[in-house]
Amino acid sequence: MTKSIFASLLLNMFITAGLMAAPVAVQSPNGQVSASFDVQNGKLFYSVSKAGSPIVDASKVEIFPDAKMTLVDQSVRENDTSWSPVYGQFSTIRDHHRELTLSLTADGTPIQLLCRVFDTGVGFRFVLPKESAGKKMTYLSEYKLLGSAAHYAGQRGGEVKTLAKANRVAVPLVTERKDGLHIGFLESDLYSASGFEIMGIRFVAATGTLEASSSAVSIGDGQVTAWRVILIGETAGDLTLNTVALNLAAPCKLSDTSWIQPGKGLWDWRIHGYDNGEFVYDINTRSYLHLIDFCAEQGIEYFTVDDFWFTKAGNGKMTVSPDVDIAKVMSYAKEKGVKIMLYYDRKKGDFGDATLFRHYADLGATGMKYGFMGNRAEFTRAAIDAAAENKLLINFHDGPVPMAGVERTMPNLITREYCHGQQDSRSAFTPETFLKMAMVSSLTGPLDMSNGNFGINSINAGERQKGPRKMNSYISTVVSEVARNLVIYTGLVTLPDAPEEYLKKADLFEYLKQMPATWDDSRVLHSKIGKYITVARRSGDAWFVGSVSDQTAQTLNISLGFLDPDKTYEATIYQDAPDSHGSKNPEAYQITTALVKHSDMIPAEMAVGGGHAMILRPTK
Repeated sequence: MTKSIFASLLLNMFITAGLMAAPVAVQSPNGQVSASFDVQNGKLFYSVSKAGSPIVDASKVEIFPDAKMTLVDQSVRENDTSWSPVYGQFSTIRDHHRELTLSLTADGTPIQLLCRVFDTGVGFRFVLPKESAGKKMTYLSEYKLLGSAAHYAGQRGGEVKTLAKANRVAVPLVTERKDGLHIGFLESDLYSASGFEIMGIRFVAATGTLEASSSAVSIGDGQVTAWRVILIGETAGDLTLNTVALNLAAPCKLSDTSWIQPGKGLWDWRIHGYDNGEFVYDINTRSYLHLIDFCAEQGIEYFTVDDFWFTKAGNGKMTVSPDVDIAKVMSYAKEKGVKIMLYYDRKKGDFGDATLFRHYADLGATGMKYGFMGNRAEFTRAAIDAAAENKLLINFHDGPVPMAGVERTMPNLITREYCHGQQDSRSAFTPETFLKMAMVSSLTGPLDMSNGNFGINSINAGERQKGPRKMNSYISTVVSEVARNLVIYTGLVTLPDAPEEYLKKADLFEYLKQMPATWDDSRVLHSKIGKYITVARRSGDAWFVGSVSDQTAQTLNISLGFLDPDKTYEATIYQDAPDSHGSKNPEAYQITTALVKHSDMIPAEMAVGGGHAMILRPTK
């Protein structure tokens, strides 16, 4: 044996011994975020820190319950690429991370753990080999949190006041720490994790940790779990713009995405019962044709026909309501250049998944709003795929799976109601509810919240069939309604009010008409969960800004430092009037214009339940 070969073998022995004895760490590209892994007594532990400050203390992660883990090898690589989403908050997204690959055995079965560390978060997942096929997996990750002050979670984004008393915590979980850092816990790329459902989070009193778990049977040979994701931000607003979950998701699977077009749409459901002076809106052909006319005249690309257009379904057949000529409605929409999102309600019978989406495509629908399909990941994967095969957009309604990142992989998922739409759960919707969902629920991806009611007095007076259960309980101003549509990220902006109410305030409606549904850049300038938010979004050289307040009259000073310093901008400012009030005088507003520069500060003065909005365009 030569000296060089002997030296190499000796070096490998030392490296292997080091792997077995010391933690393995990987840092983010900027060196601020670090993830560390260690095998102790046959268990794999990880920890996460930022700038040397622990975020998640040593916590267990495993894929086979109680299996003895052994670390065999490790490697690190760096990635720095960019990609363009079909729609979203940015036209280009940078994917800059360092990836640690751990080669392990679990009771002798070889497995891999991948950990990607970004400047703003961490993701880790297991990859299974063919030897694991048939084995029961329980993907478990613990979170031993440090420095927590408040927690918010789930579809409503509500505060979890005592984690120890919560049997289950809904995804995502956002923790606001005492030092001001905001940490988000969720999953990404569940779409690719065949067999797995969404992780469940619970508090384990015995260990004082949170525990996320999901189970499946291994099919082996490259099967992956979802990524367990930890987002890190200085503010709540930082988390809403965080691209870690998107970067972890599988790249787009569709070779042609030209048919996927984000936009704005009108929705009939909350208009029923409104008397426009000529007729009362209802589920019928006349109402639908009138709403299609409005969309065509105002440049609104989509119209959503909601429930009860058909009365029952089964065995590949639908019984259409006698008041609806669906063929005429679809033909008229095509003639007017308006795309139709058509509702499907499984509670009325099972049409048959094999032919359902083909039937909707044959009817002429651009997409489907799918109701009451349940929080089932495997079902959701199949529905997204079947919709894409028929070139249909899909909008999941009523508590869908919070499948973060899927809009990158399958961008025909245009939006979903992993939130409360305006007036859904009508006894609970408040400005505070909106603000929590905007900064918590939104971490899972695009939301269908149906903001933009202009006839607030009419709604509160009970002049709609599906208005608030308690009259005068809907608190918002019309300017807040406008700003909410800018704040919420979605591929389909759903407008819920009657055309007549929008036309009464045509100058205010102009903001929504001009506002795009996809963006080149986005910033969050102010944010406090449940209190206030200011978002600025750019399309081309124009900026749209929206601010929303809770039930406190307040002023947020908006710095225009995001503007091009070499240009002057004309600002159109939409604001609450001096006498506006979210419950006493919700429809008062005023519009002003001004010339502004990047060095200027605009005070966003907001009423109780109020808002503030701006459009800023460079002067010629």
